Amino acid sequence: MKKLTLAAALTLAASTAFAGGMAQPVVEPAPVVEATTTASSSAGGIVVPLLLLLVVAAIASSN
Repeated sequence: MKKLTLAAALTLAASTAFAGGMAQPVVEPAPVVEATTTASSSAGGIVVPLLLLLVVAAIASSN
């Protein structure tokens, strides 16, 4: 009877230790990085005409 009780106790202890099994690894998706060239191109589109206007104004004021 003692052996049966000991075997039952060991069986219960062993089954609770492996109850969860192997967990699936959690893989996070890679972050997506987008190039933001619209801000620099729009700034270049404004700066170039302003510089050209400044050069024209400087030439006109020197005459």
